[in-house]
Amino acid sequence: MKTGFKLILITLPLAAIGLGILAYVVSSSPPPERLEVAERAAAVRVITAQSMTVTPYITGFGIVAPERTFEAIAEVGGRIDYVNPALRDGQILPAGDVLFRLSPADFNLAIAQAKANIRAAEARLVEIDVSEQNQRNALEIEREALTVKTSDLERAEALFSAGTMSQGNRDVTRAAHLAQRQKVQGIESTLALFPTQRAVQIEQIAVYKASLATAELNMARSEITLPFAARVASHSIEVGQYLKAGQTAATLDGIERAEVVVQLSMESFRGLVRLSQTSPPELLLDPSQMMQALRGLGIVAELQLRLGAEVVTWPATVDRISDGINQQSGTVGVVVVVENAYGRTGENIRPPLTKGMFVEAVLSATAVQGVVLPRSALRDGKVFMADAENRLQSTSATPQFEQGEIAVFTNKIAEGSRIVLVPPVPVIEGQLLDPHTDEAAMMRLLAGDAQQ
Repeated sequence: MKTGFKLILITLPLAAIGLGILAYVVSSSPPPERLEVAERAAAVRVITAQSMTVTPYITGFGIVAPERTFEAIAEVGGRIDYVNPALRDGQILPAGDVLFRLSPADFNLAIAQAKANIRAAEARLVEIDVSEQNQRNALEIEREALTVKTSDLERAEALFSAGTMSQGNRDVTRAAHLAQRQKVQGIESTLALFPTQRAVQIEQIAVYKASLATAELNMARSEITLPFAARVASHSIEVGQYLKAGQTAATLDGIERAEVVVQLSMESFRGLVRLSQTSPPELLLDPSQMMQALRGLGIVAELQLRLGAEVVTWPATVDRISDGINQQSGTVGVVVVVENAYGRTGENIRPPLTKGMFVEAVLSATAVQGVVLPRSALRDGKVFMADAENRLQSTSATPQFEQGEIAVFTNKIAEGSRIVLVPPVPVIEGQLLDPHTDEAAMMRLLAGDAQQ
């Protein structure tokens, strides 16, 4: 059979039967149900905004150093006659203790010589007074003799004019008169020198007295005493050793106060100062006023030393800012001072705050009342919230300050608001949310930085 007849007799009837069956099924089947599309809620974690009091703080590290250091430097040279038996490295000595003493023999000789020079000069001054008085008495006598010689000369001149005296006799009388005048002139010249001689001798006495004062001062300098209670850091002297002037005999560190230069970032320290200010800052150019302004901010400091599981603390005071910026880290040095660094408070037995300790410093400002949120809840200056209808809302907010993992807001965020920790992606304003309260996140905030 040919292909054309097969197509007509077999294929076409089968296709017609299939189309008929399909038409019957479609016409007899019920129409499809129409399903309405429901809005899908995004699951998010939320916390309830709570207002609490938070103390702003920053931390830094530094090395302990004594506020005062005493170097026992010899001001005069000599052989050491006495050394304090307690002058040993690490020993604490009270104020007023004698550290060492030089042999007084040379200084006593210098004092005796200066005193002898003064007595000799004073005796010479008395001698000048006696000589002056003697010369004045001699001048009085010689002036009387000159008066007699003057009368003789006047008579000789009268007789010579009358022709009753030879010229030779007149010249003899004239020569005697001139000789007497010369004696008077010599005594007067001698008397004129006495004031100068007396002044020179008085100045010489002053020089000798200055030498005596120097000798007595050197005698006092031969004994070195400790001006304040201190701990011996190093010493290098023994009895019998010759000590040169300017040589360092010992170095001692004061124990009353210790200071730590705490390295802090400029940004964090500036933020802490800003939170401590109750009025706009003034430009202070006087260093003393700058120090008073810094101390008047009310910043509280505390030093902490970790000894295994134990943390030892010391109360401290912010004293001043160091003289420059650290070139390597770009941090500013804030100097904090600890009073009674070697003392004990009540039953708290703690190690002395000694030189070289590496400690942590915590600087805190006045407490701030505000809403505490995780820093992660702030995204591009916005905080996302779930409203009463579980719709996503956002608001622009700037925290008063950020600390650790928290941010503190004093406006824009109402207490009791439901804060979305991580908004859905993409963020669509007003989208439906399926909020789940994350109590653990809030507990971490309460136990962490918000409790400082």
